[in-house]
Amino acid sequence: MNTGKFLTPEEVADRYRGAITVGTLRNWRSMRVGPAFVKIGKAMLYPITDLDAWDELNRVNCRASTRLPSLADP
Repeated sequence: MNTGKFLTPEEVADRYRGAITVGTLRNWRSMRVGPAFVKIGKAMLYPITDLDAWDELNRVNCRASTRLPSLADP
C-alpha cells in the first residue's frame, strides 16, 4: 500500500486545519456520514481522492452581487 494515497484521521484533521477533529471523524464513521474511509484491521485511512471529491460536494459557490441602484442615482 502506498501511504501517500491515504491519510490517517490525525492527518485529515490537519488537512482541515482543526475544523474537523479526530473525534468528529470517529463520530461520522459510526454514523456513516462524512468522507469515505478504508478500514484495515484497526487502522482507519482516508483516500486522498475521496477527500478531494468530498471537498467538491461541499463546495459553496458564490456569485458576484449586483449593486442595487440607490435613490441618489440619476
